[in-house]
Amino acid sequence: VQEVTGRGTGLDDEGLQNKIRVIRQALEINRPDPADPVDVLAKVGGYEIGGIAGLILGAAYHRIPVLIDGFISSAGALLAKHLAPLSLDYMIAAHQSMEPGHQFMLQELGLKALLNLNLRLGEGTGAALAMNIVEASCRIIGQMSTFDDAGVSKKL
Repeated sequence: VQEVTGRGTGLDDEGLQNKIRVIRQALEINRPDPADPVDVLAKVGGYEIGGIAGLILGAAYHRIPVLIDGFISSAGALLAKHLAPLSLDYMIAAHQSMEPGHQFMLQELGLKALLNLNLRLGEGTGAALAMNIVEASCRIIGQMSTFDDAGVSKKL
């Protein structure tokens, strides 16, 4: 727990130790089964994580990509991945948060973040910034001419 728990938006040392204690206590009392994603959600998750997982699953069903922002979004993404592994094909990691747990989740998802700006705001700012990169990439792929289309000579 200590290895993956961070300060969030600015906990002092005492606050961080309390956060670690509360997380440990929640895990000891609720004993979620790590092999059962629904059990983990039910015992130590929240409605927002289940909602994010549902959004990702629905988007994947309709073949719509989704930007995964920070820690909570990634928790929902992990749940979605464990429920439907092919949903991972529609996930784009917007940024890598300063939170150590977020780095572990991105590794578990096998995603590399588009941005690493040392954010840990919890407000979707990483996804908002990364959206411009995603849109520009789509325009480049869809509108950029090939060398043949542009009449570029193959001669040196």
